[in-house]
Amino acid sequence: MKDVKKSPFLREMCKTVSNMYRLGWDERNGGNVSLLLDENEVAKYLDPKKVKRTIPIGFDAKELAGKIFLVTGTGKYFKNVEDDPENNLGIIRIAPDGVTAELLWGYADGGRFTSELPAHLMSHIARLKVNPKNRVVMHCHPVNLLSMTFIHSLDEREFTRSLWRTCTECMVVFPDGIGVLPWMLCGTPEIGIATAEKMNDFRLVVWAQHGIYGAGADLDETFGLIETAEKGAEIYMKTLPYPILQTITDEDLKVIAKAFNVTYKEGWVD
Repeated sequence: MKDVKKSPFLREMCKTVSNMYRLGWDERNGGNVSLLLDENEVAKYLDPKKVKRTIPIGFDAKELAGKIFLVTGTGKYFKNVEDDPENNLGIIRIAPDGVTAELLWGYADGGRFTSELPAHLMSHIARLKVNPKNRVVMHCHPVNLLSMTFIHSLDEREFTRSLWRTCTECMVVFPDGIGVLPWMLCGTPEIGIATAEKMNDFRLVVWAQHGIYGAGADLDETFGLIETAEKGAEIYMKTLPYPILQTITDEDLKVIAKAFNVTYKEGWVD
């Protein structure tokens, strides 16, 4: 059996959350990430019959029964993950009953997965129905996207269009737009359900005055998705105090979409 600490999926998770912390997206223990793992890949590193303990999920995830996830721990600081992955991360399998997680590795100090796991699993269920290749759900607190939610309309179309106009890459990277939720209390079933509903139409969902949820095929893609939206928000916030002399127009957006062969939401470009 190979050393799980040297597995590509664990090393990539450590690298990703370290970068999220470095960029200021995940202060203290803010933010969480879950990665749906390939069963056969996991079997190279762990014996799936050896369950260390079981942990209640707090949500019926029967649709994901048997699925294995690598998940950040609750109360854990992303800055510590790379040096001590076994305490800060865990590999869990959704039990057949759907309401219990079987711990296969990690949370060695007696900890458990993020309190946002139900919201993650709801979003995984939604995204897998839209695109079976979507295996990552990532939550963080990018400063500029949060700042925008204080001063910008929370209308999804207008919020997205403001970002599309900041730089060419925004239309290219998230032509499907950004879902937006008003402020809601985090860690509740309500915000998980609301986020999952948005995930039927969007890979990015902003939580006003809190953060963002992103979904993608792998850690790189999901990180890059959030990174691009945050860059657009940074440009928006930096230019906001000044007169705008030129911008990317709707005709320009159509040119971008055609050139990069991406499809934007109908009616979102005039």
